[in-house]
Order: sequence, then structure tokens, then C-alpha cells
Amino acid sequence: MITIDNGTLRLTLNPNVGGTITSIIHLPSGLSVLGEVPWDAQTRPLATFAARDEPEWLTRYTGGWPLLFPNAGDACNFNGVFHGFHGEASISPWLASTAGCTISLSRRFFTVPVLMRRTVSLSNDEVLINEDVELEGTTPIEVMWGHHATFGSDLLAGPVEITSSARHVTADDTFDPATNSIHPGATGALYAMPGKNGVADISHPAAPLAALLYLESFDVAWAAIRRLDNAVAVALAWDSERFPCAWAWLELAGTSDAPWHGRAKLIGLEPNTTRSAYGLAQAKATGGNLLRLEPNTHETTQVKLRVFRPAGPVRSYFL
Repeated sequence: MITIDNGTLRLTLNPNVGGTITSIIHLPSGLSVLGEVPWDAQTRPLATFAARDEPEWLTRYTGGWPLLFPNAGDACNFNGVFHGFHGEASISPWLASTAGCTISLSRRFFTVPVLMRRTVSLSNDEVLINEDVELEGTTPIEVMWGHHATFGSDLLAGPVEITSSARHVTADDTFDPATNSIHPGATGALYAMPGKNGVADISHPAAPLAALLYLESFDVAWAAIRRLDNAVAVALAWDSERFPCAWAWLELAGTSDAPWHGRAKLIGLEPNTTRSAYGLAQAKATGGNLLRLEPNTHETTQVKLRVFRPAGPVRSYFL
């Protein structure tokens, strides 16, 4: 594990499993904002660099902030290559070094001929993540690229409010567990989604709930979670050209199957290149927006997270 601390935030990252950010603590309040899971996650990588399915991937999942690349969602065969659940990047070791309040990470992938470089740094009350992707092969490829930023622990210790600049919110049309309160495929606003028992206000979510939505149509892309007592809040901002969609995943004691057993309280705000949350093959088959990488070119992006004590509802946040 690697820990950096600037006096306002303390961030811990595991370079051996996906370069995953496992903890962010707001030091003035002592409150932790990333999610935690009700099982003991393994801290060593999978030897195959590919999780065969979601249960195997969950053995490494801490509830924190993994990177999803070059696949996101279901394991699948795509263009003759097997891609594990949520992709090689989320489960594999990264080369890492630290200088001051910056962690530098890099990986040459096994499943695709790509070199990715990342930096994770702290500045005042913000976490800044910069990423550079270079296709070193000679043939263009299609990938999914996203951030599985999952919030919980002290942030969800009381009632919360979710706000976002998304102009369109759509419920996934196939995800429909018993505790999903939204009609699959319904479109609306976070505070007014067509629900199974009337209007569902997802901006003020309450357990038990399991739901998956897509936030889309941004001018400036951001989303935030604020504890209603104003003890702590997070605001996430990203490049809407690179990530035109954000998956909003809510698991608030809503899944009774193993290993969840109705004990997890997590909210994912997950910028992604692609609307489908079910992997490369399904996204391609249904016309999803995959990212095309060209040989010897660089694709870059930045994601920014602010962790702070709010003074009321969060109404804006910018890169």
C-alpha cells in the first residue's frame, strides 16, 4: 500500500491490485468517504489478470476507486481476446513511484497493446487524476475506459443528497433486482424518476435500494454526494468529451445474495466512455459508444475529486 498526505486529505492506494484508491480521509473532520465492503478483500493480484466473472472480481474489490480498462462490466470475448470482468486495469499490478503528494503509475497491458500512465496527486482538498493512454500496436482497437469511483463509509453514515449537471438520467433497462424502485429503462431526473410505486427520488436515496442509472447530456460534467448534516461532501468532475456518460450505481443494503448479504452501503459515480455497463461485446452488439484508439497516438484525460465540508447543497463543480 502507498499513502500520501497533504494535511487536508490522506489517500491510500494499492498498486498491486489495479492501482486502486482504497481510502480517502478528510483530515479536518476525520471522515472517510470511499466505500467499504462487508468482506475481507484480497490484496494480491489475480495471476491471470482477468476475472472470469463478477464473483471472482469481487474477491479483490474494496469498495474504493478502481480504474476500468480496456473492458468495463461483464467478462467477454471481443475480437478474439478474453477480457475479464471490469478489465485488466482494475485487477492487475501497476509499476508505482511516489514523489511528495503524487503517485505515478504505469502498466503495459497483456490483453491489448497499450501503455497507460497515470498520476494521482493531492492539492488542498482535491484529488487530481491524470491519465495518458498510448496504443503501441499497428492496428486500431476499440476499448471501454472508465472510473469506478465508489463512495460510502462515513459519507453514507447519515442521509445524503446526490446532485449532478446531467440533463438526462436513464435507468438501465435490464438491471431489475427486487429492491430496485425504478422502472427499467425509465427516463427522468434524479429527483423524479418513474418508479414502481410512484415517483422515485433517487437524489435522496434510502435503503433498501439496488439501482443502476446512466447520467448523460452534460455541458460541464460533475456529480456530488452531500451528507445532509453537512458533515462532509464529495464532488467529482470529469471531461465530458472523453466520458460522455456516468454510471450511477446504488447498493444500499439492497442485495441479499453472497457476498453482499444486505450489508453494503455504496454509491458509485462512474464516468465512462460507454453507456452499456455489460462489457465490450454487449456494448458493440447494441451500438454502444466504444473508444477507438489509433496506433502511436495518445489519449489523455483528467478526473478531479473534491472532499470538503459543505455549506448546503452542491450546485456546481468544474475541472
